Amino acid sequence: MKGYVLITGATSGLGYEFSKILAKEGYNLILVGRRKDKLNEVSEELIRRYQVYVRSYVVDLSKDNEIEKLCKEVDLLPIEILINNAGFNVYGEFTTTDLKKEEEMIWVNIISLTKLTKIIGKKMVEMKKGKIMNIGSIGSYIPGPLNSVYCATKSYVLSFSQALNEELKASGVTVTTICPGATNTNFAKSANMESIQLFNNNVMEVTAVANLAYKALDKGKVTEIIGLKNKLTVLITKFIPLSLTLKVASKMMR
Repeated sequence: MKGYVLITGATSGLGYEFSKILAKEGYNLILVGRRKDKLNEVSEELIRRYQVYVRSYVVDLSKDNEIEKLCKEVDLLPIEILINNAGFNVYGEFTTTDLKKEEEMIWVNIISLTKLTKIIGKKMVEMKKGKIMNIGSIGSYIPGPLNSVYCATKSYVLSFSQALNEELKASGVTVTTICPGATNTNFAKSANMESIQLFNNNVMEVTAVANLAYKALDKGKVTEIIGLKNKLTVLITKFIPLSLTLKVASKMMR
Protein backbone atom coordinates (compact mmCIF):
# COMPACT_ATOMS: atom_id res chain seq x y z
CA MET A 1 0.00 0.00 0.00
CA LYS A 2 1.40 3.36 -1.04
CA GLY A 3 1.30 6.41 1.20
CA TYR A 4 -0.59 9.68 0.93
CA VAL A 5 -0.50 12.47 -1.63
CA LEU A 6 -1.73 15.96 -0.75
CA ILE A 7 -2.91 18.03 -3.73
CA THR A 8 -4.10 21.62 -3.45
CA GLY A 9 -6.45 23.02 -6.05
CA ALA A 10 -7.49 19.44 -6.68
CA THR A 11 -10.94 19.82 -8.25
CA SER A 12 -10.13 21.30 -11.67
CA GLY A 13 -7.39 21.82 -14.23
CA LEU A 14 -3.97 20.42 -13.42
CA GLY A 15 -4.98 19.54 -9.87
CA TYR A 16 -7.78 17.29 -11.08
CA GLU A 17 -5.48 15.62 -13.60
CA PHE A 18 -2.84 15.02 -10.91
CA SER A 19 -5.54 13.51 -8.69
CA LYS A 20 -6.43 10.99 -11.40
CA ILE A 21 -2.79 10.15 -12.15
CA LEU A 22 -1.91 9.52 -8.50
CA ALA A 23 -5.11 7.57 -7.86
CA LYS A 24 -4.27 5.34 -10.81
CA GLU A 25 -0.82 4.84 -9.29
CA GLY A 26 -2.50 3.55 -6.12
CA TYR A 27 -1.82 6.43 -3.72
CA ASN A 28 -4.22 7.50 -0.99
CA LEU A 29 -5.36 11.05 -1.69
CA ILE A 30 -5.78 14.19 0.38
CA LEU A 31 -7.65 16.65 -1.81
CA VAL A 32 -7.79 20.34 -0.95
CA GLY A 33 -10.13 22.85 -2.58
CA ARG A 34 -12.51 25.69 -1.88
CA ARG A 35 -15.80 24.14 -3.09
CA LYS A 36 -17.31 21.34 -1.04
CA ASP A 37 -19.60 20.16 -3.85
CA LYS A 38 -16.71 19.80 -6.32
CA LEU A 39 -14.51 18.08 -3.74
CA ASN A 40 -17.24 15.56 -3.00
CA GLU A 41 -17.85 14.98 -6.71
CA VAL A 42 -14.16 14.39 -7.49
CA SER A 43 -13.64 12.24 -4.38
CA GLU A 44 -16.56 9.97 -5.25
CA GLU A 45 -15.33 9.63 -8.84
CA LEU A 46 -11.81 8.66 -7.77
CA ILE A 47 -13.01 6.16 -5.18
CA ARG A 48 -15.36 4.58 -7.72
CA ARG A 49 -12.81 4.42 -10.57
CA TYR A 50 -9.63 3.55 -8.70
CA GLN A 51 -10.71 2.08 -5.32
CA VAL A 52 -8.39 4.38 -3.38
CA TYR A 53 -8.83 6.09 -0.02
CA VAL A 54 -9.68 9.78 -0.35
CA ARG A 55 -9.87 12.53 2.25
CA SER A 56 -11.08 15.97 1.21
CA TYR A 57 -10.73 19.32 2.96
CA VAL A 58 -12.51 22.57 2.16
CA VAL A 59 -9.80 25.19 2.62
CA ASP A 60 -9.34 28.79 1.50
CA LEU A 61 -5.57 29.02 1.15
CA SER A 62 -5.69 32.81 1.18
CA LYS A 63 -6.54 32.62 4.91
CA ASP A 64 -3.73 31.80 7.34
CA ASN A 65 -5.96 30.21 9.97
CA GLU A 66 -7.33 27.74 7.42
CA ILE A 67 -3.81 26.75 6.34
CA GLU A 68 -2.90 26.10 9.99
CA LYS A 69 -6.07 24.05 10.48
CA LEU A 70 -5.30 21.91 7.43
CA CYS A 71 -1.77 21.20 8.65
CA LYS A 72 -3.11 20.06 12.03
CA GLU A 73 -5.70 17.82 10.36
CA VAL A 74 -3.08 15.97 8.26
CA ASP A 75 -0.25 16.05 10.80
CA LEU A 76 -0.24 12.32 11.53
CA LEU A 77 -0.65 11.12 7.95
CA PRO A 78 2.48 9.82 6.15
CA ILE A 79 2.43 12.21 3.19
CA GLU A 80 4.90 11.03 0.56
CA ILE A 81 4.02 13.53 -2.17
CA LEU A 82 2.96 17.17 -1.82
CA ILE A 83 1.64 18.95 -4.92
CA ASN A 84 1.26 22.69 -4.37
CA ASN A 85 -0.99 23.25 -7.36
CA ALA A 86 -3.43 25.89 -6.08
CA GLY A 87 -2.95 29.32 -7.57
CA PHE A 88 -4.68 32.02 -9.56
CA ASN A 89 -3.99 35.17 -11.52
CA VAL A 90 -5.06 38.81 -11.49
CA TYR A 91 -4.70 40.25 -14.99
CA GLY A 92 -4.60 43.90 -16.03
CA GLU A 93 -2.77 47.18 -15.57
CA PHE A 94 -1.29 47.26 -12.10
CA THR A 95 -2.65 50.70 -11.20
CA THR A 96 -6.21 49.59 -11.93
CA THR A 97 -6.33 46.00 -10.67
CA ASP A 98 -7.92 45.00 -7.35
CA LEU A 99 -5.32 45.16 -4.56
CA LYS A 100 -7.35 42.84 -2.32
CA LYS A 101 -7.35 40.14 -4.99
CA GLU A 102 -3.61 40.60 -5.53
CA GLU A 103 -2.99 40.21 -1.80
CA GLU A 104 -5.02 36.98 -1.86
CA MET A 105 -3.01 35.82 -4.88
CA ILE A 106 0.25 36.43 -3.03
CA TRP A 107 -1.09 34.43 -0.10
CA VAL A 108 -2.13 31.48 -2.25
CA ASN A 109 0.78 31.49 -4.72
CA ILE A 110 3.55 32.20 -2.19
CA ILE A 111 2.66 32.05 1.50
CA SER A 112 0.44 28.95 1.53
CA LEU A 113 2.90 27.14 -0.74
CA THR A 114 5.80 28.06 1.56
CA LYS A 115 3.98 27.04 4.74
CA LEU A 116 2.79 23.71 3.40
CA THR A 117 6.24 22.97 2.01
CA LYS A 118 7.88 23.78 5.34
CA ILE A 119 5.47 21.85 7.56
CA ILE A 120 5.00 18.79 5.36
CA GLY A 121 8.58 18.90 4.06
CA LYS A 122 9.85 18.66 7.63
CA LYS A 123 7.84 15.46 8.11
CA MET A 124 9.25 14.08 4.88
CA VAL A 125 12.79 14.74 6.05
CA GLU A 126 11.99 12.83 9.27
CA MET A 127 10.70 9.92 7.13
CA LYS A 128 13.79 10.26 4.89
CA LYS A 129 11.65 10.21 1.76
CA GLY A 130 9.24 12.41 -0.12
CA LYS A 131 8.57 14.38 -3.27
CA ILE A 132 7.33 17.96 -3.51
CA MET A 133 5.97 19.52 -6.69
CA ASN A 134 5.59 23.31 -6.84
CA ILE A 135 3.88 24.87 -9.85
CA GLY A 136 5.80 27.70 -11.46
CA SER A 137 5.29 29.08 -14.96
CA ILE A 138 7.27 30.32 -17.91
CA GLY A 139 6.43 33.59 -16.16
CA SER A 140 8.90 32.43 -13.50
CA TYR A 141 11.60 33.36 -16.03
CA ILE A 142 9.98 36.25 -17.92
CA PRO A 143 8.51 39.41 -16.31
CA GLY A 144 4.92 39.87 -17.44
CA PRO A 145 3.56 43.32 -18.23
CA LEU A 146 -0.18 43.33 -17.34
CA ASN A 147 0.67 40.24 -15.29
CA SER A 148 3.35 41.72 -13.07
CA VAL A 149 2.35 40.43 -9.64
CA TYR A 150 1.52 36.93 -10.88
CA CYS A 151 4.86 36.53 -12.66
CA ALA A 152 6.64 37.86 -9.58
CA THR A 153 4.95 35.19 -7.44
CA LYS A 154 6.03 32.51 -9.89
CA SER A 155 9.61 33.82 -9.87
CA TYR A 156 9.54 33.30 -6.12
CA VAL A 157 8.27 29.74 -6.54
CA LEU A 158 11.11 28.87 -8.91
CA SER A 159 13.89 30.44 -6.85
CA PHE A 160 12.60 29.05 -3.56
CA SER A 161 12.08 25.54 -4.92
CA GLN A 162 15.44 25.26 -6.66
CA ALA A 163 17.29 26.42 -3.55
CA LEU A 164 15.29 24.09 -1.31
CA ASN A 165 15.96 21.10 -3.54
CA GLU A 166 19.69 21.74 -3.16
CA GLU A 167 19.32 22.01 0.63
CA LEU A 168 17.51 18.69 0.82
CA LYS A 169 19.78 16.68 -1.47
CA ALA A 170 21.02 14.37 1.28
CA SER A 171 17.61 13.97 2.95
CA GLY A 172 15.79 11.69 0.50
CA VAL A 173 13.36 14.49 -0.36
CA THR A 174 13.19 16.15 -3.78
CA VAL A 175 11.58 19.43 -4.81
CA THR A 176 10.52 19.74 -8.44
CA THR A 177 9.36 22.97 -10.05
CA ILE A 178 6.99 22.57 -12.99
CA CYS A 179 6.86 25.51 -15.40
CA PRO A 180 4.05 25.24 -17.95
CA GLY A 181 3.00 27.87 -20.44
CA ALA A 182 -0.53 28.51 -21.69
CA THR A 183 -2.65 25.46 -20.84
CA ASN A 184 -6.23 24.60 -21.71
CA THR A 185 -7.88 24.96 -18.29
CA ASN A 186 -10.29 27.43 -16.65
CA PHE A 187 -7.27 29.49 -15.54
CA ALA A 188 -7.49 32.00 -18.40
CA LYS A 189 -11.26 32.36 -18.09
CA SER A 190 -11.05 32.99 -14.34
CA ALA A 191 -8.46 35.73 -14.93
CA ASN A 192 -10.32 37.25 -17.92
CA MET A 193 -7.38 36.40 -20.19
CA GLU A 194 -9.13 34.27 -22.82
CA SER A 195 -8.81 36.87 -25.57
CA ILE A 196 -5.12 37.70 -25.15
CA GLN A 197 -2.59 36.53 -27.72
CA LEU A 198 -0.84 34.16 -25.29
CA PHE A 199 -3.94 31.96 -25.08
CA ASN A 200 -4.64 31.96 -28.81
CA ASN A 201 -1.49 30.18 -29.99
CA ASN A 202 -0.21 26.67 -29.26
CA VAL A 203 -2.11 26.17 -26.00
CA MET A 204 -1.23 22.78 -24.50
CA GLU A 205 -3.84 20.28 -23.37
CA VAL A 206 -4.04 19.87 -19.63
CA THR A 207 -3.73 16.06 -19.68
CA ALA A 208 -0.45 16.23 -21.61
CA VAL A 209 0.93 18.87 -19.24
CA ALA A 210 -0.02 16.83 -16.16
CA ASN A 211 1.54 13.63 -17.50
CA LEU A 212 4.82 15.36 -18.36
CA ALA A 213 4.83 17.05 -14.97
CA TYR A 214 4.29 13.77 -13.12
CA LYS A 215 7.13 12.11 -15.04
CA ALA A 216 9.44 14.95 -14.00
CA LEU A 217 8.34 14.60 -10.37
CA ASP A 218 8.81 10.84 -10.44
CA LYS A 219 12.36 11.26 -11.77
CA GLY A 220 13.16 13.87 -9.12
CA LYS A 221 13.98 16.59 -11.64
CA VAL A 222 14.80 20.00 -10.22
CA THR A 223 12.95 21.98 -12.89
CA GLU A 224 10.84 21.04 -15.89
CA ILE A 225 9.65 23.57 -18.45
CA ILE A 226 6.69 21.86 -20.10
CA GLY A 227 6.57 21.83 -23.89
CA LEU A 228 9.18 22.43 -26.58
CA LYS A 229 7.81 25.87 -27.51
CA ASN A 230 8.02 27.00 -23.90
CA LYS A 231 11.54 25.62 -23.52
CA LEU A 232 12.64 27.55 -26.62
CA THR A 233 10.91 30.72 -25.41
CA VAL A 234 12.79 30.66 -22.12
CA LEU A 235 16.07 29.79 -23.85
CA ILE A 236 15.77 32.67 -26.32
CA THR A 237 15.23 35.21 -23.54
CA LYS A 238 18.68 34.37 -22.18
CA PHE A 239 20.29 35.74 -25.36
CA ILE A 240 18.28 38.88 -26.10
CA PRO A 241 18.11 42.21 -24.21
CA LEU A 242 15.58 42.48 -21.40
CA SER A 243 14.03 45.51 -23.10
CA LEU A 244 13.13 43.36 -26.13
CA THR A 245 11.87 40.52 -23.94
CA LEU A 246 9.53 42.93 -22.18
CA LYS A 247 8.21 44.33 -25.45
CA VAL A 248 7.43 40.85 -26.78
CA ALA A 249 5.89 39.79 -23.45
CA SER A 250 3.73 42.92 -23.43
CA LYS A 251 2.45 42.15 -26.93
CA MET A 252 1.62 38.55 -25.96
CA MET A 253 -0.32 39.72 -22.93
CA ARG A 254 -2.56 42.14 -24.86
